Amino acid sequence: MSAGWTHRRVAGALPDRNGRERYLVRLLALGRRSRQILLLAAVTGVTIGALVALFDRLTTGVLLDGLRDLPLWVQAPAPLIGLVLAALSLRWVAGGASPSTADEYVRNFHEHDVRLDQRPVLGRVMASMATLGFGGSLGLEGPSIYLGAAVGSGLQRRLSRFFSRQDTKVLLVSGAAAGVAAVFKAPVTGLVFALEVPYQDDLAHRMLLPAAIGAAASYVTFATFAGTDPILPVRGAPPFNLLDLGGAALLGLLCGIGARAFSVAVRHAKRVAATGRPVLRAVGAGVILAGLFGLSYALVGRGLTLGPGYDAIRWALDGRRAESLVVGMLVLRAVATLTTVAGGGAGGLFVPLVVLGVFTGRAVDGLVGAADTTLFPVIGMAAFLGAGYRVPLASVTFVAEFTGRPGFVVPGLIAAVVAQLAMGRSSVSPYQVASRAGHLERRFSLPVGTALETDVLTLPPDATIDEFFNNHLIATRQESVPVVEGRRYLGMVRMYELDDVARNSWETTPVSFIMRDDHPTGRLSWRLGDAIEAMEEADVDRLPIVDDEDAFVGTISADGIIKLDEILGRGGSAESGWGQ
Repeated sequence: MSAGWTHRRVAGALPDRNGRERYLVRLLALGRRSRQILLLAAVTGVTIGALVALFDRLTTGVLLDGLRDLPLWVQAPAPLIGLVLAALSLRWVAGGASPSTADEYVRNFHEHDVRLDQRPVLGRVMASMATLGFGGSLGLEGPSIYLGAAVGSGLQRRLSRFFSRQDTKVLLVSGAAAGVAAVFKAPVTGLVFALEVPYQDDLAHRMLLPAAIGAAASYVTFATFAGTDPILPVRGAPPFNLLDLGGAALLGLLCGIGARAFSVAVRHAKRVAATGRPVLRAVGAGVILAGLFGLSYALVGRGLTLGPGYDAIRWALDGRRAESLVVGMLVLRAVATLTTVAGGGAGGLFVPLVVLGVFTGRAVDGLVGAADTTLFPVIGMAAFLGAGYRVPLASVTFVAEFTGRPGFVVPGLIAAVVAQLAMGRSSVSPYQVASRAGHLERRFSLPVGTALETDVLTLPPDATIDEFFNNHLIATRQESVPVVEGRRYLGMVRMYELDDVARNSWETTPVSFIMRDDHPTGRLSWRLGDAIEAMEEADVDRLPIVDDEDAFVGTISADGIIKLDEILGRGGSAESGWGQ
């Protein structure tokens, strides 16, 4: 007896042989798909590393370095020429696309089941080369991120058979990480930035492994052409004390306030860039940039408003510069970047934020008097960048990799956290969201058609109450039924109204007598969040849905919304490991 009971229990607890075999096959297929995704992420990284190396060589090595060897009267109007060429590239090659680059990655990341548009890629890259190569005050990381995301998304489109529905953004993220890793020679920064920048308070952590592979492969490929030396080597290991840490907190506060004001100015500049005639706008911005170039020369004897700003960083790191000159150049660089954006220039804001952070740190250094004159300028990078893009982890990692000195991490982290608090909810990217949506929030954003039940039993207005009771309430347990005449929705009949009619009159009384025509209805254009709100206000668990002509199309129910886990693919995300 006992043995038999034990046998039955074990047999019931374990799957049968066929079930176990199906489970093992599923695991093997899942592991094979994961390896294929990682391999494709590596291919994406190698491709991006080579493309960014070519882009960097043509833009800085040929155009920008060549420009600096020319007379001043040629350098001053060069940004004007670059902005005009950028406007023409966006108009005729990119099909009238905007100059945004990194923002396109952030926006598309949140567009589920939508691939990044490949048509404007060439035009945007050409516009970026013109803007940056002719001295526009933006960074190379914007087009590098965009190029990486575009190549990754395009490769995934062609090889979609290797990816599940939950993996739609895997190579997009891997490509973006590869772009940052290459252009800054900073693989960990590329990884963290690509995962962190889509959100203000979260990470796309499920993309970690493919993004890490892409960033590493891209860095190795780029370093093969450009070497492994840090872009901005800093001498020494900075000693710091409690006074320096307090100064770091003060610097973080100033950088947070400055980044917040700068982000507001960037939004206004982007609105200017979207209005008027592009060529005329570019000419106007170019004239202003020429004036700023002249002011820079008059102030410090060098045209530090020209280009991404690496020369300006090196100039600011010299401890012999007067604080008044540093503040003056801070203003000129900020205005130059905003003018380039307003003029329709294509490029990134990562490096401009870094430059502003260095200048702010250099100004604070003059007040605090740190033991190491490079300490505050370097941690200013982390504070201003972390606040501007809402990426504190990426900014601190960037400081360590970009300078080659990890000793700046602790004060940089303090400054970045304080700056983040001072930044509030602002950001230089309008497409960031606060955090990853949970299953409930994702349901709210879905269209009502996702949970629409179209095979719903309805009643004509002349059907009797007895028919409603027997055929619906008893037979199918429908407590509320839509009343429809032809295709026109009339109202809802519910079991709660049965008490209004005597039982012996049910066979002769039509449902139109107890029908509720004030029952709420929803539209096909609604989101599920709208429908849930309407159902809560009316205290009902079923909502009839009508089209624009008030024709009945179906209903949604509370039970149907709760069961949307299958539609959202909760199990698929958990299995794949690469979901958002």
